[in-house]
Amino acid sequence: MRYLLPLLVAWCLGGSAWAAVQASVSSTSVSPGDTVRLTLQRDGQSGSQPDLSPLRKDFDILGSGSSENLEIINGHISSTMQMTVLLSPKHGGKMVIPSLQWAGERSSPVEINVDKPAQTQKAGPQSADPVFLSTGLEPKTPYVQAAAMLTVRLYADQPLYQATLDFPAASDVIVKPFGHDRASNETRNGKHYQVIERKYLLFAQKSGRLTLEGPVLDAEIADGSANDAFGSMFGSLGAMISPTRHLHLRTNPIEINVLPRPASISPWLPAESVTLSETWDNRSGMHAGDPLVRHLHLSARGLTGEQLPDPAMLMKLPDGIKAYPDQSGISDAPDGNTVLGGRDQKIALIATNAGRYVLPAVRLTWWDTLHNTRREATLPEETLDILPAVEPRAIPVSREARTVRKEQPGKMLPEYRWLALGILFAIVPAWWYLSRREEIPRRDEKPARRGSFKAFQKACRTNDPQQARRHLLDWACTIWPEDPPAGLNALSRRMNDEKLAAALRELDRACYANQAWRGADLIRFPSINPLKKKGSASALPGLYP
Repeated sequence: MRYLLPLLVAWCLGGSAWAAVQASVSSTSVSPGDTVRLTLQRDGQSGSQPDLSPLRKDFDILGSGSSENLEIINGHISSTMQMTVLLSPKHGGKMVIPSLQWAGERSSPVEINVDKPAQTQKAGPQSADPVFLSTGLEPKTPYVQAAAMLTVRLYADQPLYQATLDFPAASDVIVKPFGHDRASNETRNGKHYQVIERKYLLFAQKSGRLTLEGPVLDAEIADGSANDAFGSMFGSLGAMISPTRHLHLRTNPIEINVLPRPASISPWLPAESVTLSETWDNRSGMHAGDPLVRHLHLSARGLTGEQLPDPAMLMKLPDGIKAYPDQSGISDAPDGNTVLGGRDQKIALIATNAGRYVLPAVRLTWWDTLHNTRREATLPEETLDILPAVEPRAIPVSREARTVRKEQPGKMLPEYRWLALGILFAIVPAWWYLSRREEIPRRDEKPARRGSFKAFQKACRTNDPQQARRHLLDWACTIWPEDPPAGLNALSRRMNDEKLAAALRELDRACYANQAWRGADLIRFPSINPLKKKGSASALPGLYP
């Protein structure tokens, strides 16, 4: 008797050594897309879980749950553990749920029969299933790192609820959803289907034959086999609460035969076609120090914009020319059964001295995947004639300036004496009246000029070259309304301060090259501050408010 209690406790906690694992399924005959529920039951308690890894070869594990039951009847204690696993067969035909191990015990294999789907890789004319998937790959033999377009079509003749279409990731292939889903309608064998089309770009990272698991559809569908009492009793309201069943569909595996990269090709750019073009801004009449903008556009059919090289890196420059590339623009667009990638680059070229410069031809080697040959995209060499920098010229005198006629004392003309006397009688009463009133703030006669310059100062403090350039040119238009400078280089030529002119040209280069700029260095120049206090020196007398 003294051993009875320890043995009883050990039997309750650890289970009996002769306990077996029982396996059963909800149905031994499964239709395509349907799920089967596997139940594993074991006598006794255990802190471990069954090993489900052998199931993954032929089944998708959609979910699992476990429970345990402890009963004491007439002093007899019994304990059982149970696990339920929801499985979706990956293919049709006769299948075997293998023996599974749980705490040192094994279950018996269970055989089930899965009906084969009516379609294979593509939906054929005999497809009669209410819901099915089809796939198409183009091209079927892509080069390594070249784009292949996978088109997935979902056919459904009844509503789907909580539907999701997923493409599992693969280690050797980069998968990217492309574009937007497209909906249409189609009739097959007298049945009307709603069709949803989705596209994926596949980029194989190694050559050889690769196999990918196909896209997977998870959805809820009305269970026509159930006794739909709600539907018959409540009509359309019953259809909303009718019983549903889980649908899990997977297409056949995707087979890709990936061609290798030729050993002699560098850099590697596999595409069906490549186009390299250019445009220029302000091509003629350029002076040294002025920016000349070159636009390079690179496009390739069969590659995305991210895969294309930076056009600025393809360009070689002669001595005396500096390049300031802007951030490149990347684009992707559908083009038949593939993608058309593009990359645009804006580059500001600045010559330090006058003269003739020859820009070498731009060359890009690429691999023609349609004809399996090496090709080259080129731009011809360009000759630039740069004129000397324009010397700063004198600033024109303001129209407000007037020449004061010098007269000797006592020599004032008689006709001005009566005018001076009248002005004196008008000024004295006005002065007496105003001296006894509160001081009235002086009205700013030139608010546009002051507002533009204050906005320019604010842009300088925030180091914003684009706004600083815009407001400074707005201010210059108020100074020279009939002859405003066309740009900062033109404005710099009107300054008497060569250092200030150089700072303005630096601001112009920062705007074109999209580079960092310190605005504080510009507003420190005394000659560019029109809002200085009265009495301070100014390089441009008479031009400021």
